[in-house]
This record gives sequence, C-alpha cells and structure tokens, in this order.
Amino acid sequence: MGTVIDLTLDEIATIIKNGIDTEGTIRILKILDGPAYSKEFLEELTLYSELLPIGRENPFTQEQRYLHFLWDAFDKLPIGLNANFGILFRRLIAERLFKKCGIGFTAEENFRFNFGQNIEVGDFVFSNRGVFIDSKGGVFIGNHVGLAEDIRIFTHSHSESSHIIREYKPVVIKDYAKIYTGAVILPGVTIGEQAIVASHSLVTKDVPANTLVAGMPAQIVRERKTDGKSGDELDHIWLF
Repeated sequence: MGTVIDLTLDEIATIIKNGIDTEGTIRILKILDGPAYSKEFLEELTLYSELLPIGRENPFTQEQRYLHFLWDAFDKLPIGLNANFGILFRRLIAERLFKKCGIGFTAEENFRFNFGQNIEVGDFVFSNRGVFIDSKGGVFIGNHVGLAEDIRIFTHSHSESSHIIREYKPVVIKDYAKIYTGAVILPGVTIGEQAIVASHSLVTKDVPANTLVAGMPAQIVRERKTDGKSGDELDHIWLF
C-alpha cells in the first residue's frame, strides 16, 4: 500500500494523463486543498503570457493554459512547502507541458517560465529557487544541468526604435553545465558542455565547453577543474 503522497500523486497523474480540462483542474485544486473556483471562472481564465504578441500568434490550448495555471498556483499553497510532494508534482506538470522533459527533472520553489511548451530539458536537470526562463524563443537544456538560485534566461529582445519590434533567439545549455546564482543569459547564447557560469555573470556570447566564465559581460577565466573527470564522473547530484 502506498503512502498518502504516493496515492495523491497517482490520482493527480491520472487526471493529467487523460488530458486536463476544466473539471480536471477543479479536481486537482481540491486535492491540493487550494481555493475553489467555478467552472465559469476557469473557462474565462487568461494568463499574462497570452497577452504578449507571441501568445497571440501562438495561442495556448486549454490544456496548456490550465497546466501553466496549476504550476504557478501550486507555489502559493501550503502543500508546496512539502519537498517530497512538490518536486514530483512539478515533474508531472513539466512532463505534460514542456516540449520535452527527461527523467529525474527537479524544480524547487518559484521556478517561473512564460511558455512551458517552448522548453526542452534532458535527464536529471535541476533548478533551484527563483529561476526565471523567458522561453518565447525556445530554451534547450541538456542532461545533468544545474541551475542555481535566481538565474534569468532571456530569448527575446526589443528594437530600440520601436518597442513592438521583437527578435527571438533560442538559448542552449549543453550537458553537465552549471549556471550559478544570479547569472543572466541573453538571447542566442549557447553554453557548452561541462561549462560553468560564475555567480552574477552576464552572458552575452557563447561559452566554450569545459570553461569557466565570469563577469559583466562574462569572459573566459580558465578551463573547468575536472581532475580528468567527465560526464557522470562529475557527480552532478543535487538532492538526496
């Protein structure tokens, strides 16, 4: 017989797997001891991202809208403080909402994004608290990548002569890279395999594999100290 958490997650997983609709959203909120909303309220729900130009050009499906809503609402509920539940709940949402979500995905509190359907993550990706991903232009995160607290990733920019003119460029973070606290990654950047971005760096151009970059703007400081290790030997294990 499973634990209360296991049984609760199984019930939520079944609802999500069947394709979440208005009734399913109401059921999940009830399971989470969240606020009770009417069917009419949820059917009229509009997310901030839907008011953006790209949201108008690529409208959310009802399922995407509800998955985004549940993701953001979850962190505002007391149950979100239970790490054993929260990590697995977010993983269930990501597996359905993201364009791709590998196994072992872990996101802590206040992991925010505007278009989850434009995010691809590999296996055993970890995100600490307060990460924001502007995924309008697409974000691709490889296997065993670690994102520390309060990172910002941007995939779009505005023209100086007209704010309504926008340019979208994807961000790529390759396998076994580590991005440390407060770093900002700008549109079109690729972070190479096993590279490290130091805290509070502003990354404006590609980062070569196996290097450490730091500064504003970020510059190569040295090669990563691997002691001859690579891949799984680097022990990218975030939580136990």
